[in-house]
Amino acid sequence: VGEDAPVLERDLILASALVRDAMESYHSDFKMTEKAVRIYNVYHHWGLQLVLYIFILINHLLAVFERPAVHGCELPIWGTMLIEFICLSFYTFRLAQAASFSRAEVFWKDPKNLVVMGVVGVTLIDMVIFAAMEMGGLTGMGIRCTRPLRPFLMVNFAENKQVRRAVRNIRNTLKEIIYALILLFMSIALFSLLALKLFQRRSLFYPDGRPYFKDYFDIYFSLYVLITTANHPDVMMPAYNDNALFALFFVVYTLICLYIFMNIILAVIYYNYRENLKIEVQNMVAVKRDNLSRAFDLLKVRDGDSFIITYSRFGALLDKIPPARSEVTKKILWYVLDQNGDNKVDLPDFMYLADLLNVGIVETEETQNCFEKFMPRVYNCVVSQWIRTITAHIFFRYLFDLLILVNAIVIGLDVYEAEWFFLTVFSIEIMLKIYAFGFVQFMKQAWNVFDFIIIGSAVVGTLYEVAVGASNNSRTLTLDILLVLRVLRLVKLIRNFKKFRGIINTITNLGPSILTFGGVLFAVYYVYAVIGMELYRDKITFYGGFNGTHSMETQLYCGNDKLKHSTFYATGYCKNNFNNIFSSFVVLFELMVVNQWHILTEGFVHVTSKAARLYFLLFHLSCVVIVLNIFTAFVLEAFLLEYTLDKTKLESAVETKIREMGLKLGKQPRKKHSKEEGGNGDSKPQFPEMYVDSDHNVLEDSLDKPDTQRNPNVPDMSDSVKSRFHIMKKRRVEDILVMMFEDELEELEIMAMAAANVSCTCPCTCGKKQAAM
Repeated sequence: VGEDAPVLERDLILASALVRDAMESYHSDFKMTEKAVRIYNVYHHWGLQLVLYIFILINHLLAVFERPAVHGCELPIWGTMLIEFICLSFYTFRLAQAASFSRAEVFWKDPKNLVVMGVVGVTLIDMVIFAAMEMGGLTGMGIRCTRPLRPFLMVNFAENKQVRRAVRNIRNTLKEIIYALILLFMSIALFSLLALKLFQRRSLFYPDGRPYFKDYFDIYFSLYVLITTANHPDVMMPAYNDNALFALFFVVYTLICLYIFMNIILAVIYYNYRENLKIEVQNMVAVKRDNLSRAFDLLKVRDGDSFIITYSRFGALLDKIPPARSEVTKKILWYVLDQNGDNKVDLPDFMYLADLLNVGIVETEETQNCFEKFMPRVYNCVVSQWIRTITAHIFFRYLFDLLILVNAIVIGLDVYEAEWFFLTVFSIEIMLKIYAFGFVQFMKQAWNVFDFIIIGSAVVGTLYEVAVGASNNSRTLTLDILLVLRVLRLVKLIRNFKKFRGIINTITNLGPSILTFGGVLFAVYYVYAVIGMELYRDKITFYGGFNGTHSMETQLYCGNDKLKHSTFYATGYCKNNFNNIFSSFVVLFELMVVNQWHILTEGFVHVTSKAARLYFLLFHLSCVVIVLNIFTAFVLEAFLLEYTLDKTKLESAVETKIREMGLKLGKQPRKKHSKEEGGNGDSKPQFPEMYVDSDHNVLEDSLDKPDTQRNPNVPDMSDSVKSRFHIMKKRRVEDILVMMFEDELEELEIMAMAAANVSCTCPCTCGKKQAAM
């Protein structure tokens, strides 16, 4: 190996920035200077990112205080505009920050920067025009046209790359499904024409007296609603009542447009979304590899005819990448990359560093229980050991799971006298677990925290009830809620069933991905809500009742006589209006659920015109047909992947190294000396609580390999290191995306490595690569 001189501070700073970008799949478009990288690091500081999120939240929340505002929350126009101006100023500051470290040719061609600058610019112009109209005596006539553009700011800032990726995929998928949608609309148009000719001259009426299928566009809208099933069978009944054969028309239409075309649209969406997503992931991996390659070039040293990175440089690099890592953690990561044990890492192995650093390695230092620390003689006496052994036994958990079930039955039977017994028993359970495992270890388990809060609150509430002398018939709402929460302890029983536990864990791991689509839905909702408020505010008003219960005649029919004989008013939908942002979101959610959405639509048609249908139809298309179907496609793919895969290959490789080093959580020091050498052979811990955590999960689920089967290149640190390690199984969105297309990506890597004539030793994918080669 060539001389391993200390790496320059500048190179370390640049390399660490490149590796961090690789971890997050960012394009490293900053200038390759130390000053630019320091500004870049400040730009990505979590504090500034948090401030950005706060300003984005405040900017969107302005809709609560702007006309039409939520009741009692309206602020003066100058107040909301001042707040918005401050938000826009911070957005401009962030853009200026990005421009200061970015290469000019990249910054001024980046679409997301151009969108942010454009939205900020037109918003300022809109604010000036609106303020001029207000001060010029045109109060109430001005419209803030740029309010629907606020979600574009949320999407296009660099920090929201997940939402932006989802939006980009939806946009690309839309190009492919537009032809299927056109074919669907043409089919509806054809059936609408047939319906017009079949029913126009038959003098049929709906039960409320409306003419049945007399106008082509009314028919078209009714048949469109029919493919959502919201108006079935109501829309067919007048014709069916007139002649039973007319049912065939609606059966054929439903089979073709609902069961065939809508499923074809779902299939097209699924296929094209997956293809577009694969392209996104390939680009993401390419960006990651480019960043890591550039970082490697900054740190490499010559080793004969090749270049490698030594452990000293590897450790110096990790010191620059948060969070801080112990020396043992660095060695674990090093041994995962340095699979062949030659104490070198070359470029192919270095390519896995970003993914490796994203594996959640948790270091836990074994400490004394507070009871053992302050009263060791009592804690280690025979009686105490017996109590700890019983508490740590798995049947201890089974017993209290059974009591949880019995408690739920007793609560259902309203046997109040038994509550004290169960409250006492569950309190004893918590105290025993705290005594056996220690308070810190006890609180590390989510189920224990849940128990502690529920039972602790129930104890405090029950004691309060006794103190104030409440009778059985006058329990407070707080105590009733606590009883319900105690029933929620039944959820704990799920952990005893592997299939249930797998489903819950899968849903938990999908949480970040679901939140990403939640951000997309919020953006769609916000745009339509603001537009809806401008179009339909004060057209419908809720006065607290309907059907003649109002004190004034002007309050009848949702405050609008046009709704007098409408189904909208008869069903009590007056509160479904666009008079503020909250009620608008409720209406849009009801539209997304689909049931009765045609009645909601007709209510606003009555108070405006039939053109209002276009607004609701577009929302249904964009939200239900496109976004939710794409979300369904993603969840199906991701759920099947998560449900069938326990660990990623890198996670398995890290766990293997941790186990080989004797540092797995719950692992006791190995006793390697034989009896002839003065040792007493391998030893087991004396008490069962050393094998399980505070929720009775086994810590060490497999025995050590015999020394003859152990990797000789990995040292045993079980005796010299007190800390223990385990993997935190928490999936990032990027991890799930890469796992979706792992096989395709590996094939591309195999071809790339074959073309470059390089080999791989990293355990995460080498097996497949070597087999393929």
